[in-house]
Amino acid sequence: MSARNKQANKAAARERLREERARQAKREKTRRQITVGVSVLAALGLAAGIGYAVVQANKPSHWEAAKQVKDVKAPKNTTGENGTTVVIGKPGAKKTLQLFEDSRCPVCAIFEQQVGPTLEKDVEAGKYKIQYVGATFLDGDSIEKGRIGSNGEGSKNALSALGAALDVSPDAFMKFKAAMYSTKFHPEESKDELGKDSYILKIAEAVPALKDNAAFKKNVEEGTFDAWALKMSETFDKSGVTGTPSLRMDGKPVTDANGKNAPMTAAEFTTAMEKALKG
Repeated sequence: MSARNKQANKAAARERLREERARQAKREKTRRQITVGVSVLAALGLAAGIGYAVVQANKPSHWEAAKQVKDVKAPKNTTGENGTTVVIGKPGAKKTLQLFEDSRCPVCAIFEQQVGPTLEKDVEAGKYKIQYVGATFLDGDSIEKGRIGSNGEGSKNALSALGAALDVSPDAFMKFKAAMYSTKFHPEESKDELGKDSYILKIAEAVPALKDNAAFKKNVEEGTFDAWALKMSETFDKSGVTGTPSLRMDGKPVTDANGKNAPMTAAEFTTAMEKALKG
């Protein structure tokens, strides 16, 4: 082979090697660009995910949003500011018994099971009216501290449903309250069953005026009276009452013989009420 051919071959080999190195460098650059791009997208995706999670975490809950409602819709058969005065009974009854209850309260359930029928019979006879004041503290609510629902939703949801029953009629309200506190339906305090609309509607099936009542069902499922329930809870918090059930007449506590707790039997209740009605 001539010297010229050897030089030409070497030159061609060097050119092919240069071209191959150039192709490899291009491929490596592309790979790096893809890797960086994927990393950026992943980082952006992670940031977006974190951002979404932060937004969701800071987004007001349904009940927190209900607390901010200015134009509160109150049920029918209510009076007072935001409709939080609920008085049931014959207009001619001279005395009014204030009844303070939390829907999740197990002691309230015992009170209603033992005393409720006597109380309802007295109201129907015109002996006195009752003013119902609902609480939600067993949900972990604290209106003063601005805390909503740290321990559940059952008290609030049931109170809203009581508003929906009251919107139908005072009698539907009383019958629904009795059914809710019954041994058949009242859940353990640790179980937040009353926070479920499906469970509320199951209870309502036991009340003739509410069974298959489309308006009641709609108000429960849409939370029509949720904001009202929170306003009612504020009324309880401002009352100075520290536990449920509690009874007051003419601003004075109605208690059992020990003078500390609400009367928990029909006999104790009748004795306490006779005294209160005379006072």
